[in-house]
Amino acid sequence: MAGGRVYSPLMSSLIYKIVPRALWQEAERTGSFTGAPVDHADGYIHFSTADQVRETAARHFAGQEDLLLVAVDGAALGEALRWEPSRGGAMFPHLYAQLPVSVALWVRPLPLGAGGRHQFPELERS
Repeated sequence: MAGGRVYSPLMSSLIYKIVPRALWQEAERTGSFTGAPVDHADGYIHFSTADQVRETAARHFAGQEDLLLVAVDGAALGEALRWEPSRGGAMFPHLYAQLPVSVALWVRPLPLGAGGRHQFPELERS
């Protein structure tokens, strides 16, 4: 562990990014996603695992419409992806680089459902 950062090949599984549609469309136009305002403020692009992403949506995107869920193979991001403690000490994936849109495995709408909660597709836990 260097500088409080932990990386393990075992953590390089499928990870997810919640993105406003307009930001992802811009990324598709330019070829890379540089992050949302919160990512710029923190100095890295925030991701979540399948087990974390629903809580991320509820905490940080409650009631927001026109969102997309982007699935990425963490292993494709190399050493720029670091697993660091965040919410409650849980290890979260943080990308210290731009995200090439070409590494997105899939992009799906993240609509609001009954009660204002986002409706997620079935997520892979790899």
